[in-house]
Amino acid sequence: MPPSQPITSPRSIIPDSGSPPTQTAWQSAFNQALPYEAFLEEHATAENKDRWEAAYSQVSLSPSHQQVLSGFVRRMPVMVLTGAWCGDCASQCPILKHFSDATSCIDLRFLDRDAQPEIAAHLTVCGGQRVPVAIFFSEDFFPVVTHGDRTLSAYRTAVAEHAGSSCSTGIIRPSEEALQSVIGDWLNVFERVQLILRLSGRLRKIHDD
Repeated sequence: MPPSQPITSPRSIIPDSGSPPTQTAWQSAFNQALPYEAFLEEHATAENKDRWEAAYSQVSLSPSHQQVLSGFVRRMPVMVLTGAWCGDCASQCPILKHFSDATSCIDLRFLDRDAQPEIAAHLTVCGGQRVPVAIFFSEDFFPVVTHGDRTLSAYRTAVAEHAGSSCSTGIIRPSEEALQSVIGDWLNVFERVQLILRLSGRLRKIHDD
C-alpha cells in the first residue's frame, strides 16, 4: 500500500484564483458612477440621448409593478456598467430608471464601460465585456447579484429572430408585449435582491427587524 498523501488545503489547489474587489473598492466605483441624467450628459451624443429618451418615454409601469416596488424597505445600491452608444443599454437602462423613480430604496448609478477597466474586468459575461451589466449591493457594499446583458425574454426574441450575436442598434423599438416581458424580467431580479436583503440575518440584526 502506498504511503498516505498529505491533505492539501483547499486554499492552495486553485492557482491564479485572483482576488475580487473589496467592499471599499466597490463603494469607490459606485461613488464615481453617475446618476441617470448626469451619465447621459457626460457620455451621450445628441443621437444617443434621443434613443434613451425615446425608450424612457415608451416604458410604463403597471399597478402591479408599482406595488412590488413600493414594498421595498432595504437600501439597494445598483451600479450598471453601460455605454451610451449601446442599443441594448438604450432599451434597458431606462427601465431601471423607472424602477428607481418609483422607490427611494433603489440607489441607481451608471458607470461607463471604459471608465474603470479594473472594475469592469469583474463584470464580464461569458468572458466578454458585454453591456449593460448591473451589480446589486447591500447597503454596506457586499455584492449580492450580477445580472446582464439581455434578459431571458430578450434572448428568446433574439434567438427567434436569428439576431442574437450582436448588440441591438436601439433604433427599432420592441413591441409592447416584448417590452413588458423585459420589464418583468428586470423587476424579478430587483425583487429577488430586495428579498435577499430583507431576509438577511446580518441586516435584520443591524436594523433590528
